Amino acid sequence: MPNIDEYVPIVGQSIVDDLRLLAERLRGKVVQHVNSTAVGGGVAEILNRMVPLLRELGVDTRWDLIKGGEQFFAVTKKFHNALHGSPEEIGQRDFDVFLATSEQNVREVDIRGDIVFIHDPQPIALVKRRDDNKWIWRCHVDVSNPNRKVWKFLREFIVRYDSAVFSAPSFSQTLPIRQFLITPSIDPLSDKNRELPEEAVAAVFEKYGVPRDKPVITQISRFDRLKDPLGVIAAYAQVKRYNDCRLVLAGGTAADDPEGAQVLREVQERSRRDPDIHVLLLPQNDLEVNALQRGSTIIVQKSLKEGFGLTVSEALWKAKPVVASNVGGIPLQVTHRYSGLLCHSVEGAAFALKQLLTSPDYARKLGENGREHVRNNFLLTRHLRDYMLVFLSLYHEGDIVNL
Repeated sequence: MPNIDEYVPIVGQSIVDDLRLLAERLRGKVVQHVNSTAVGGGVAEILNRMVPLLRELGVDTRWDLIKGGEQFFAVTKKFHNALHGSPEEIGQRDFDVFLATSEQNVREVDIRGDIVFIHDPQPIALVKRRDDNKWIWRCHVDVSNPNRKVWKFLREFIVRYDSAVFSAPSFSQTLPIRQFLITPSIDPLSDKNRELPEEAVAAVFEKYGVPRDKPVITQISRFDRLKDPLGVIAAYAQVKRYNDCRLVLAGGTAADDPEGAQVLREVQERSRRDPDIHVLLLPQNDLEVNALQRGSTIIVQKSLKEGFGLTVSEALWKAKPVVASNVGGIPLQVTHRYSGLLCHSVEGAAFALKQLLTSPDYARKLGENGREHVRNNFLLTRHLRDYMLVFLSLYHEGDIVNL
């Protein structure tokens, strides 16, 4: 794990000095993060990078996990999809399963933070343990058009928090508590984002049997219906008629996502007749993800719904041209025709891919613009600053804050 001074060449000395000043004001406070999994998905990835840096800065930071069985995580996956607006059959039994596991976690999780930072719906009921400490609920999903039954159920817990944090202005809801708008971030010094030599990139492509004899279009995401890997295959098929290329669909499954294995099987079945489609079930190996992004010609993120979509910032940081859906937090990262191309359909994605494949200079310029946009807005140092400002604000009265 890099130390905080290693970020100075990337973001500047003044940014790091500001982080130290904020951390000094938090001395004596214990910050406790709680989520549902230590691996898989953006929340765990951010916390794995953020918690050690907060500790190094002098902020006493803890990270705990809730427990849950297969039934619980099946229900929370349905909640996740429903909050994104996807149709889900959710009945009283689902709420009962959620509440039963939540009550067990309320009894068993050791709450010891002056500031308790709860991530997403899975641990939301822990607020029942609220005492004279401060509580924040962090929503990482797009709740701009949620299933009303699920939102009403969760809202009964949310209103008991001091503050809620959302990733984009469109995600916020009418609530009687303060709201903060904070975008996620990537760590430029993590294995997933640091610079790699060409031989390391080539070795990963060779390991997975992906030749680079023609342009490579890649989507790296969990095998999740909302990431629409089957839609990516359909767009690639349209492009393939005019531009010879390869498609890589790479990713894993999260510990709290029981649907992933089924989606993976569907993707494998749909692609098995085309030798130019490579479906890669990756281990938790960030260097390999990094290499696949760096060695690809174009990165795709064709999500149907998206909380934020950090794979977009990862690709832009590597100066790669990106084609992505205009959903969730993606348009905050991609300004259409400046730092990437946005699409709304399979046909739109195919059109954008063909445009980039036939205009390499334009594609390169989009990637360069995207890298600078990420440098200015979506790096971990900015995220650390925003969170520490929220922690400090909990001890001061005020209205809705947009950081």
